[in-house]
Amino acid sequence: MTRRIGFMLGLVTALTVAIAPAVTAHDRGHPTTTAAEATPARIALPDGFQPEGLTSAFHSRLFVGSIANGAIWRGRASTGEGAILVPGITGRQAAGVHVDWRGRLWVAGANNHTIRVYNALTGRLLRTYDFPTAGFINDLVTTRNGVYATDSNNQQLAVVPLGRFGRLPAASEARLLPLTGDLSYSTGFNANGIVARNGWLILVQSNEGLLFRVDPKTGATKTIDTGGHGVLNGDGLALRNGKLYVVRNADNLVAVFNLGTDLLSASFVGELKSPGNLDFPTTATFALDKLWVVNARFTTPPTPTTPYWITRLPTSP
Repeated sequence: MTRRIGFMLGLVTALTVAIAPAVTAHDRGHPTTTAAEATPARIALPDGFQPEGLTSAFHSRLFVGSIANGAIWRGRASTGEGAILVPGITGRQAAGVHVDWRGRLWVAGANNHTIRVYNALTGRLLRTYDFPTAGFINDLVTTRNGVYATDSNNQQLAVVPLGRFGRLPAASEARLLPLTGDLSYSTGFNANGIVARNGWLILVQSNEGLLFRVDPKTGATKTIDTGGHGVLNGDGLALRNGKLYVVRNADNLVAVFNLGTDLLSASFVGELKSPGNLDFPTTATFALDKLWVVNARFTTPPTPTTPYWITRLPTSP
């Protein structure tokens, strides 16, 4: 559901303003670095946060959304320090998150049936797009032309078309795009993670363990041939150097594939695991040339003191 996004020098400079530190993994007795590591191996989120979406921007910033109340945490991949950027609100949710090329943070509203967009520097809410007939708006990706979000319950994408130079459209311009072709919804959570590449969209169907290439103009889908290697429980997606990383949440691993040039085939490379450090991971992103996954811990009953964290994984199996 996520990737590292470059941005103009002025905003990168602005982001060098210090963020108030949060509790780190080291504070809980977990060693975060060794002499050979330049970044933490584990980054603690606020207790009780209930994370779901993760993205990166400005080379080293990580953004995490809370499914519990829509809060957004922002921190540094280099140190693990961070703080709440957007305070939570009772009844609000945040699933997938993504930062666009203009430094705006987009948030999939899950059962709120919304897509919200914030200033990624200040946390100010810029606009809310409502999709009252949508189901669970799960993950999203931004392109130069629009924002595309998966609906895990209904066979469609929620779309926010962008104007010239990325202008935010009026709320009335948001629309739903039916998904046609090879993809067929079944019982359970369907379309989940989504990424963009070479003018196409790629999404994973969690309950069937399948990958699809999607035409963002028409919604037509084609199955990506993985050589019989399924991605059951596929959640967040990440792209890097022609490789597709598929987070398989309940399986506590990330599957890695080499994508074909036409995005209709993908050869299995291997799996990334970290026993004891992964607990129902949901989404992944790259920052500082490293792979990070967030642990939603959906099988652990949430309490105000339940710990949550981000795990750094190797980029190759």
